[in-house]
Amino acid sequence: VQLVESGGGLVQAGGSLRLSCQASRPIFSFSVANWYRQAPGDERDLVASMSSTGRIIYADSVKGRFTISGDDDKNMVFLQMNSLRPEDTAVYYCNADTDIRHYWGQGTQVTVSS
Repeated sequence: VQLVESGGGLVQAGGSLRLSCQASRPIFSFSVANWYRQAPGDERDLVASMSSTGRIIYADSVKGRFTISGDDDKNMVFLQMNSLRPEDTAVYYCNADTDIRHYWGQGTQVTVSS
């Protein structure tokens, strides 16, 4: 299974980016699909999660600004990020889990300038 992220880049504070994660198999085959992020010197933290049952959760720091969604036809998961802040700067990783395996993408850099 491969997960490939895209859509990162440099944006000014207040701007928007949409991250994409292309999976090599149907999204509904995973029990959950997540976006994590990791800033230099920090741990990798959960940003948003979407389960196969439709449950969605967000980190408190991104609630109301970020939206996770999926497209089963295209085997893709998205993270729409609005009202970006400098503290959102990090490498963003796509993650998908089955009951027994965890899969990760290579990450995409998001940099928000003040």
